[in-house]
Amino acid sequence: MNQLKKLVTIIVCILPLISFSQRIKQSINTSWQFHKGDDDNANAKGYWENVNIPHTWNAEDVMDDEPGYYRGIGWYQKNIEVPKGWKDKDIYIYFEGASQVAEAFVNGTSAGTHLGGYLAFSFNITQFLHEGKNEIKVKLDNSHNPDIPPLGGDFSVYGGIYRDVYLVAVDRNHFDMDDYASNGVFISTPAVNDESAIVQVKGKVDSDRKIKVKTYIYDAEGKEIALSQSKPDKNGHFIVQIKNIKKPNLWSPENPYLYKVVNVLTDEKSGVVYDEVVNPLGFRWYHFDAEKGFYLNGKPYKIMGASRHQDFKGMGSALVDALHINDVQWLKDMGGNFLRVSHYPQDPAIMEACDRLGILTAVETPGNNQITESEGYTCNMLDMQREMIRQNYNHPSVIIWSYMNEVLIQPLYKDKMPEREKYWKNLRELAQKMEDLCRAEDPERYTMIAYHGDFDLYKRVGLIDIPKVAGWNLYQGWYGGKFEDFETFVLKHHQEFPLKPLIISEFGADSDYRLHNFKPTVFDKTQEYANLYHEAYLKTIKKYPFIAGAIVWNLVEFGNESRQEAVPHINNKGLLTTDRKPKDSYFIYKAVLAKEPFVKIGGSDWLYRAQQADQGSNTNATQPVNVYTNQKEVKLWLNGNLVGTKNANDGKVIFTCIFKNGINTLKAITNDGQEDFISINFHVIANQLKSKENIFSTLNVSLGDQRMFMDDVTNESWVPEKEYTAGGWGYIGGKIYKEDEKGDRYGSRRNILGTAYDAMYETQRVGLKAFKADVPDGLYELTLHFAELLSPEQQEKLVYNLGNNAGQKIRIGGEHSFDVSVSGLVILEDLSNDNDLIPITAYKTKTTVLVKDGKGISIDFIPKLGDAILNGLQIRRLY
Repeated sequence: MNQLKKLVTIIVCILPLISFSQRIKQSINTSWQFHKGDDDNANAKGYWENVNIPHTWNAEDVMDDEPGYYRGIGWYQKNIEVPKGWKDKDIYIYFEGASQVAEAFVNGTSAGTHLGGYLAFSFNITQFLHEGKNEIKVKLDNSHNPDIPPLGGDFSVYGGIYRDVYLVAVDRNHFDMDDYASNGVFISTPAVNDESAIVQVKGKVDSDRKIKVKTYIYDAEGKEIALSQSKPDKNGHFIVQIKNIKKPNLWSPENPYLYKVVNVLTDEKSGVVYDEVVNPLGFRWYHFDAEKGFYLNGKPYKIMGASRHQDFKGMGSALVDALHINDVQWLKDMGGNFLRVSHYPQDPAIMEACDRLGILTAVETPGNNQITESEGYTCNMLDMQREMIRQNYNHPSVIIWSYMNEVLIQPLYKDKMPEREKYWKNLRELAQKMEDLCRAEDPERYTMIAYHGDFDLYKRVGLIDIPKVAGWNLYQGWYGGKFEDFETFVLKHHQEFPLKPLIISEFGADSDYRLHNFKPTVFDKTQEYANLYHEAYLKTIKKYPFIAGAIVWNLVEFGNESRQEAVPHINNKGLLTTDRKPKDSYFIYKAVLAKEPFVKIGGSDWLYRAQQADQGSNTNATQPVNVYTNQKEVKLWLNGNLVGTKNANDGKVIFTCIFKNGINTLKAITNDGQEDFISINFHVIANQLKSKENIFSTLNVSLGDQRMFMDDVTNESWVPEKEYTAGGWGYIGGKIYKEDEKGDRYGSRRNILGTAYDAMYETQRVGLKAFKADVPDGLYELTLHFAELLSPEQQEKLVYNLGNNAGQKIRIGGEHSFDVSVSGLVILEDLSNDNDLIPITAYKTKTTVLVKDGKGISIDFIPKLGDAILNGLQIRRLY
């Protein structure tokens, strides 16, 4: 009994030695109140709106037809309860990100201000709190500020508290929490190979006691593999080097094995635990070679991946963690091994997912387009870079710190002026300061600047010499030139900078998933042209080992309020749509990169199709069908009949399929048994509209267009225009509208107001005399679509469109007045700019037409002033 009593006493005595007084980190995202503006009538009814975090005030106005979006002040407030158990703790409020100037107030007193919208920050609010209820207010301002990057860019600067907010309560003795919102511990691996590794841990503690720091390393199964103890110096700094880690399990995209480092702060004598922090650890080594590319863990390794913006359809930048994580999973499933976190640091959930899933990353600060030659701008750029490095230092996925993107694209001052040359000099000096900061903060990782395609200018200014790796944003064959020019460019870089490693930091082409063309042309925004673009670039990227890697622009479509074109306010170069539907271009990469067996029928998002019947037929229409696979052989069936068996070439097989009117089923099977299946509702338009074997029902025509358009809301399919032939349908007379009458591109790139169908309204036939459809007798609904594509105001072309004509203005003018008659009856009289033809605005009108005596539908356009125009036409048989 005495022995048992003695044992109990011993256990009770040692319990304090092994107890953990861990920090408390608690999100406070729910039940906030928000007000947009800075007026002082806070007690007025309806002043405050109830919201949860994450939240942005720009989710809707970035996407509406009203030019511009709100960039100004917004206020948030919330009451919090401070429990009694926190009485002797230090309490911080921690923001993962808020845009872009933030000031936090606690019980009416300012606790601190932070500049910049893309990095975490925290304030020690202990002195402002009292037990019980406390009021938190946060003032945000996302106004353009010449001293705060980004000054510009092809993305929107959303305002608000758009990432998580936490309260953190820690013992008064704790790891440093005032070092740019890092956790005060920095881990590196100064030596790694297959046989052994060294781990170095540096940090700082805040304590007035005699303490020690224990550093544990655990493997992925939770087994302790190392323990070291150290004492901080008089300033709280400590450094630990743990050597001879045997046979480390190496981290890579194929094997994202994570250890963890646990640092425990204890009392030197009693062993009482004051604080604890946990960080990931991955053992890997890598280097760039200007001739042979990139090496990971001693082996050649081609970097292939994508960039990412943090938008989501309907949400702006205010995403929950799961949506961030899902994007990394999309990239992983595609077979990608690299994420360019651009053009700004993103949610911590992104970096954590990259560590877990095995995605190498480059993280960059938002120094886009131009700089401000001011001390304030320089300080903010350097602070952001330092914040970014310290907050993300411990992520094994990070191999590159990046800064400045296309920074020579929008210079201050006019060309050939002394001020311009001074500007170049100041910009280069800032770049060197950024580079020096990166090398001082983290000498082990590489650095990168992303340049747009003006090679000679970057060379003359001297920016190519500064970072360790040159990133080139290249769009030959899209904004200008042809696909072959891409290869010419990279060879030029390699010849003139043979010692500078090269990454293709951007390449891509816009594609509206609703648009299709089997004879695509540049800038038609079809999936088919984007597919040709990506396939051409992939050939060159794979061909040259000195191209260390290539990063698609972009993983997902993202918002930019100033963009117009087929999908206004969206840069639709994404492999995924804004709501994360994969396009064919996604499957092109998956077929080339993914290791898991895979097959996908192309056009799987094109489930409603229409096409003119094949010549000599009224019931069948022929289309090519692409099948993407990483397997050797594919069989394709259409409606239960074998179309053929073919070997894949560069991840793709092309079949020729004859579709019938109605539901068609496609099934693909690879040699290893992988399957894919889709069902397509195909509307075959008879060559003879009075055909008894294919009874006429609908016709949707986009005038001045060479593309097919699918409306996935109404399930209507549109076909491009054609000239009238007897027994069929088509226009008579006129010409295709071109924004640049001397150019090759047809249609407008303006945002057409009042419609979600900009792609259809942006094309037009000008000067047509008539439109005829030799439909059988019956009652029909006829809908006519118009848009005046010329306006009195000029519009600047986007500077981000990296061709030679970037920044030039669109032509203006144009005046139209005409009548429209249907079967001899005038239904629109004097349609003009004085009534319904409002510039850059959609106008449609519908009527019913009784067809009898075999005369079909005849629509005549009678000009009075200028030419008659027509953008679209729909005919639907009622009965």
